[in-house]
Amino acid sequence: MNYETLLFEIEDKIGLLTLNRPEKLNAHSKKMRQELLHFWRERQNDEAQCRVIIITGAGRAFCAGDDINEMDDQGRPIEEIYCKTDEMSEVILLMRRAPQPIIAAIHWYAAGGGFYMTMAADIRMADPTAKLIASSINIGVSGADLGSSFHFPREVHLGFAAEYLYTGEVIDAETARRIGFINHVVPTEELIPRARELARKMMTQSVLGLRMTKEAINQNIGPASLESALYLENRNQVLCLGCDYFIRKARGGTG
Repeated sequence: MNYETLLFEIEDKIGLLTLNRPEKLNAHSKKMRQELLHFWRERQNDEAQCRVIIITGAGRAFCAGDDINEMDDQGRPIEEIYCKTDEMSEVILLMRRAPQPIIAAIHWYAAGGGFYMTMAADIRMADPTAKLIASSINIGVSGADLGSSFHFPREVHLGFAAEYLYTGEVIDAETARRIGFINHVVPTEELIPRARELARKMMTQSVLGLRMTKEAINQNIGPASLESALYLENRNQVLCLGCDYFIRKARGGTG
């Protein structure tokens, strides 16, 4: 399938997925959400063609989160808002269900949904410009969004996860590495080559071995399921979107 908002190439069974809306800092539009759903559904039993996936963003940033031009939820039916949220939640779930190890190659901003997408990757690499933000809390909704309350406390110390989900403060690349979220910080020009190098190391292992390892990690990282976390987060976000605080923030107020 030819995508409008994504680029995908496979070389030596290593896939490179590029979010491709550089003029919008690769923000998620409805079209991108639909294409991401199609892409990750296609990967579920695709190991014969693609064994490891690297995900990155075109242009200056990894992903700035939701497209602000599509974020005016005032007057929209709750059912429509929930369906929009559920689309990206399914993307996150499909990333974890995909048998391929996923490496996120992050540069400059990974905000909101972009940050939460990196949480769904297995391994994260970044260049020194990377800035990670759980920005949902900054617009008056919950910082627990798109699996962040499930993934982040399991990927870093609970105290660090709570601090950044509560405050929406920027996490720079070195801080993200120090708290254990980023595996490696590398020069910008080495980001994709180093991700490919790591992918090639994984390629020396068996197809079944990689798949079973990822499945075991998914089953054993905690008793609460990702599905349960996503359902709870979706409900909370829809409730927050209808509150007065969010409406004032959306209209440029101070809350």
